[in-house]
Formats: sequence, C-alpha cells, structure tokens
Amino acid sequence: MVKTEKKKTSKTKKRPDYILMDRHTKAIVFGYQQRAIQRMLDFDYICRREEPSVVAIVNPTRDGLHKCFWGTKEILIPMYRTLTEATEKHPEADFMVNFASFRSAYPTTKEALLSKTIRTVAVIAEGVPERRTRELIKIAKERKKWIIGPATVGGIAAGGFRIGNTAGMLDNIVASKLHRPGSVAYVSKSGGLSNELNNIIARNTDGVYEGVAIGGDRYPGSTFIDHIMRYEKNPDIKMIVMLGEVGGTDEYEVVKALKDGDIKKPLVAWCIGTCSKVFPAEVQFGHAGARAGAELETADAKNKALKEAGAIVPNSFDDFDEKIKETFDKLVESGKHTPIPDVEPPRIPLDYDVALKQGIIRKPTNFISTISDDRGEELRYCGIPISKIFEEKWGLGGVIGLLWFKKDLPKWAREFLEMVVLVTADHGPAVSGAHNAIVAARAGKDLISSLVSGLLTIGPRFGGAVQGAADHFTTYLYAGKTPDFMVKDMKSKNLNIQGICHRIKSVTNPDVRVEILKKYVKKHFPITETLDYALEVEKLTTAKRNNLILNVDGCIGVSCCDMLRSIGYSREEVREFVELGILNALFVLGRSIGFMGHIIDQKRLKTRLYRHPWDDILYMMPDKPEKVKVK
Repeated sequence: MVKTEKKKTSKTKKRPDYILMDRHTKAIVFGYQQRAIQRMLDFDYICRREEPSVVAIVNPTRDGLHKCFWGTKEILIPMYRTLTEATEKHPEADFMVNFASFRSAYPTTKEALLSKTIRTVAVIAEGVPERRTRELIKIAKERKKWIIGPATVGGIAAGGFRIGNTAGMLDNIVASKLHRPGSVAYVSKSGGLSNELNNIIARNTDGVYEGVAIGGDRYPGSTFIDHIMRYEKNPDIKMIVMLGEVGGTDEYEVVKALKDGDIKKPLVAWCIGTCSKVFPAEVQFGHAGARAGAELETADAKNKALKEAGAIVPNSFDDFDEKIKETFDKLVESGKHTPIPDVEPPRIPLDYDVALKQGIIRKPTNFISTISDDRGEELRYCGIPISKIFEEKWGLGGVIGLLWFKKDLPKWAREFLEMVVLVTADHGPAVSGAHNAIVAARAGKDLISSLVSGLLTIGPRFGGAVQGAADHFTTYLYAGKTPDFMVKDMKSKNLNIQGICHRIKSVTNPDVRVEILKKYVKKHFPITETLDYALEVEKLTTAKRNNLILNVDGCIGVSCCDMLRSIGYSREEVREFVELGILNALFVLGRSIGFMGHIIDQKRLKTRLYRHPWDDILYMMPDKPEKVKVK
C-alpha cells in the first residue's frame, strides 16, 4: 500500500495560459465520489502519467485517508473536511472537480475561485441558481480563473487528465483513443453528446486533443468562444469541432470571431435542435438553456450564420462525421499536419466486483453459509423468503428448523422446540447463571455484558446436562448396551449419569416440566427410543434413591435426539450433532430470555452494587502462613 506523496512546494512547471488541463494537472475532488475518483486514477494509469491526478479529497463529514487503486497497487489519498485545509496542504493542485450538490455548489466554487492556488473549477451539479452562477462568472473573470459548468459532465485532456466520469468506461476511452492526445479539440454544450464526439472524432481523425462540455445551463461558466480561442492559441491543436444547440446566443460570439479573422484553424460546427421547427409551439429540450425564445436562438438560424461566417457546417448531424473527416484529410494532404500514431495503452485490471459480475474470474471463498442469504430482493432462511415465513406462520420452531437443521420441520417438531424454549426460559434468580447476570447488572454492566456473564456459567454443572445426557444415553443405546449395563458401567468408572438427579424433585414430587415434555414426546414423536431408554435407566436409579430421576436437562437432551431421528437423521448423524456440542443451544436460547428478564428487572429496580454478606462466608484463615522449609 502506497501513500500519495504530499508536495512541499507549489513550484510546478509553468503551463501556457491556454492550457487548463494536461498530464501534469493535479486536482482536488470536492465530495466523496469514490467511483469518479477511481475512474480518474484509472485514466491516469492508462495514459502512463507519472503521478495520480487526484492529490486530495474534501469530505465535510470525515477526514483521514481514502484507499484506492493506482493500476494494481493500492494508494492512499488524503481526505480533509475543508477546502482551506486541502489547498494549504496541496498548493500544487490548481484544479477542483466539484461534486457538491446544487445547494452547496455556489459557496464551494466561490471559495475555490477566491483561493490562491485553484485556477479551474469544474462544477458538476445541475440546478445552481442563475444569479449565483453569474456572480461566480464575474469572480472568475476578475481573477482570471476558469469555470467549466455548471451542469456539466466535465471534460478531458486526452492522454493527460479526466474530469470525474467524463468519457464513460475505460473500454470506450481506449476505443476513442483518448489514452493519448490527438490533434482535434472540441467544445460541446451537451455532456452526453460529448461522448459521441469522442467516438466520431476518433473514427475520422487521429483523435481528440482536448474536449470540454460547457454545460447545459443558460449561463455557463465558460462559453464556446472562451475555449475555442484557447484552442486557437495551442499549436498542438490543428482543427476545432463545436457542437451547439437550440437556445441562447453564445454561438454568435463564434460567428463574430470567424468574421473578424480571430479563428484561423478549421472549425467544423453544428447546432442540434433543427427539428424544433416541426413542432407547433416553442419547445424546450433537456437543458435549461436549450430553448429558442426568438428566431435568432433557433438551431437553423445559428447553423446558417456559422456557415456564412466560414465555419464548415454539415447539412445535418448525420453528415457531421463526414465533414470532420474531409476537414482532417485536407489538413494531412496539404502537409500542414502529420497524423499522430496510435499508442497501445497499458492494460488496466478489472475491479473485482465488475469481473465477478461478468463471470470471468473465480475466487476461493473464506466463509460458507448454507442456511441464509441476504443478497437478493429478500432475506431467505434456507431458501425460504422471510415474507413467506411470516405469511405461513412458521414460528420460532420453524425458523430454528431452517437455521439449525436446514429442515422444513413438521408441526409437532416446531411445537416441541418452542416448548423447550418456554420450559427453559427461567428457573428463578438463585441458579448460578441468573445470579451472575444479576450481579453484573447491579455492578452497572450493560445488558449484553450482563447476559454474557450469565451464559458463561452454562457447562457440565449448569445447563450442560442437556448435552451430557444426549451423549451418555446415545453412547450406550446406539452401542446396543442394556440400561442395566449403562448404570453399572458408569458406576465402575465413578461417573455420574448426566441428566439424572434433582436436588428437590423426586419420584413422589415430580418435575412438572419433565412430565409435560414426556407426555408430548410420547404422543407426537414417531421415534422415542432414547427417551424410552432413559426412562428404563431412571427405574434403576430411583430404586436406589427416589431423587435420581430424569431431570429437565436430561429429558430435553434425549428428546432432542429422538426428534432428530424422527425427522430423518440416522444414528450416526445424531451422534455427529452431539459430538459437535450444539444441543446446549436450546438451553442457551431459552435461558437467555430469563437472564435478560432478571437484568431488566434489576435495572428497573435501580438496585445497588451487590456485595456478598459476611455471615454467608465461612472464613477459615490460618493464624499465620506456613513457613517454607529449605532443604
């Protein structure tokens, strides 16, 4: 990653006044237009510029650095909140591409024109108030500065500098030979038709030297004659093309210059909008200035005047290309110009997203998702649109089925999962998880931190019996071992059977939660092999002590295994689920509801920091520490 170097001095090679932009132009972009900035840099690269044309970005909402590509390398362009700071840090920049909205275009352009270093401002926005535009034009003329626009796509110096998105995609730029300078300069009212001019001139001459779209507003910051007289002074420009339009009288300044002999280079000109005469009433075209308020402003009148003054004017736009070619060919035949040879541009790499869309690359992914997709019109859970999930009332159980098991679960399975969540939602404030969550909340921790404090207690001794029970019972059942063997084998290994035993509940005082779950599973599950096996084990353990019952964790664990078998999973697949350690997920999901309830309760009550009472702690501190005996 390379950071663009900041110039320490504004000393740059002095350019003639008639050149506004070339391969040495440095610009500040006002507005965080990331695509336009990248397109300017890509154009720089295929033109083989030594340095990027964009030296700074003004983003009123954020400063820092903007990362972009310079060919295949990544570079960093500094970003400032104010134009003042950008111009102070980058005095070498004499051009500003202004992407400010029509509301902000006036003050930002005015600030640029009043600065010491900015000489040219391209104003992209449409809708700038005419009174404000006229004020900006006055400032520019007084300070001998330039405005391109408003309401412009910009302009281009072939082989040198591109204003924003001018000339479109890179393949079009290369096809129009804009990656190197030709010998024809044009000025156009329309930004859209300037792209067409690039193509027409490239096909019929040795290409564009410079092209400017002055913008479609009634009062453009610079006019046809302003740019044509620049072109007239530039020895590298051999002929000029002008594309005007119906409305306004700016073209008559060109007519006068032709008559006065100020324009000596061949000028091919055409004003579009000749079709307006076939309409019964006054017509306004796309631009604010494209409306003929008098006969003088019609396209026909202006084309006639240009032709009479000495411009080369076609019969229609269809002949425009032919006149350009004839004019260029005469220059070559007369020996006044040798066509500039074409140059092979460097190949610009495609952006990843563009190449991916075109299907011409493949890239190994780092993440895989087989349960949901948010890329389309609508979020989908395992292929099911979220709208359908609500319309068909899939419920929490249905969504768990889609996201956890990738199954369209039957109604009984959905209801079972929801029952488990309800049954495990809370078990009072005294259990370790709720206790931890409460203590954290009383210490002033936020909801998420307090919730995590409680969740971290879930494990082998709290809640983890769901997982443990599923592991123990399926291990022996699937291996074909009898309940009696399981009890004796685990006793010989000095292991407690997870899911068996309750501190308070017993055979004579059963846990209502377990009874509800057992009854539901027995009634609805096609397969109940694991629950049946666990109940046989319970008969053996309760014969020894009546509180060694199948508790709620154990009942959930074994019932989940039977649910998985009932919806089509094999025993091997069920064991895989168990070994992945995910059956605790149901306990975590359910108990989170209770933990959050306790946290909210404590916050609502505004309880103070918890401190454990001394009388509930057995202090057994020795009178003095044991001495270490050194041998």
